[in-house]
Amino acid sequence: MKQKRCNWKMVLYELRNINGNFMTHFFGIVFPSMMTLIFSKTIGIQVPEAARDQVLVSIVLSMSLVIPMSIMFIGYGALYSQEVEHEVPLRMRLFGFHERSLLAAKIIAHMILMTAAFVIFAVFQMITMDIPKPAASSLICLLVSLYLIGIILLVIAHSLADIFRKFGITFGITMSIYFLLMVLTGMMGISTEQLPKALQKVAATLPMTYVSNDFADFWTGGSYNFMPFIQSLLFFGAIAGILLMYAQYRNRRT
Repeated sequence: MKQKRCNWKMVLYELRNINGNFMTHFFGIVFPSMMTLIFSKTIGIQVPEAARDQVLVSIVLSMSLVIPMSIMFIGYGALYSQEVEHEVPLRMRLFGFHERSLLAAKIIAHMILMTAAFVIFAVFQMITMDIPKPAASSLICLLVSLYLIGIILLVIAHSLADIFRKFGITFGITMSIYFLLMVLTGMMGISTEQLPKALQKVAATLPMTYVSNDFADFWTGGSYNFMPFIQSLLFFGAIAGILLMYAQYRNRRT
């Protein structure tokens, strides 16, 4: 049978599936804006006036990370693990849909939703937050970073679902990793510098740490050493690639 390639019908099918997932909409769209508003009112008012703008920018950057982590990791992991448990991907392959085409359609659909979530988040911040406008280069750098992080997180969630093949196990693992990442990268009110030395070294391997802690330094322009961030992004991507290859190898044996 001729293998069917990724097309817009497949993307629309995935978008309809996403639309029925409450967790994706709440944690990916409502939760980041809600937490930004809460943190800005509780933490922002406690810092001196001279440092307030940078603190508010750091809060916005940290909460912007919640969007790809929630949509591409938690939401996707929950949705895809249910499909795997009910053998939907197997039936799709029997109808001629290649696994790479299915994954490509899922990535595109989730990126569309993530883009919509970014737009809603940005509009909400412009209405409720008084922060400096970013330099064009800084904004482009942030968006590219968030999309790359989101794709890597989706591949990790996809791999975990293929490895464990159960919704309950996959959801429990992804939620645990989600909150662990939030703690390590300084998104839970505890800065990375306050963590034990061993955990700081672990945090240094995560690209989210640099977005949350460093990107505010060049929000309105300036120079920044991107090498540690790029290295962490490559390391994070390598983990996703290894997990994906292992999941595919394991599935071929079963």
